[in-house]
Amino acid sequence: MFKKVDKNTKRAKRHLRVRKKVFGTAERPRLSVYRSEKNIYAQIIDDVKAVTLVAASSLDKSLNLKVGGNKEAAKLVGELIAKKALENGITEVVFDRGGYVYHGRIQALAEAAREAGLKF
Repeated sequence: MFKKVDKNTKRAKRHLRVRKKVFGTAERPRLSVYRSEKNIYAQIIDDVKAVTLVAASSLDKSLNLKVGGNKEAAKLVGELIAKKALENGITEVVFDRGGYVYHGRIQALAEAAREAGLKF
C-alpha cells in the first residue's frame, strides 16, 4: 500500500538541513520566513542570543490586508520587515527561506526587502 507524502514534513527536513549552515549573529542576523496557507510571516533573529529582534506578518494591523496569502501581501511584509530592521540599525541579514522553494511569495518578500534597503 502506498503512503501519502507529507509535504510539510519534507519541508521541515529541508529546513533543518539548511539550518545547519545558516546562522544569524548580532552583526548579521537571520531573516527567517514562514509561509502558511493564508498568511506569511518574517522575523529577524539573533541566533547567538536566541532572540527575535524584529518581526512582521501579513496579520499586522498597519498593513490592513484582507487577503494575506498572496504575492502582494508578501511584498508588503517584505517592505515592512526591512523598514523595521533599518529603524533598529540592521542593514545586513542572512536569508533563511525556511525550506520553501525560492519562488512565488518567498521570492516576492525577499525582493521587496532588498528594494527597501536590506542587504543579503
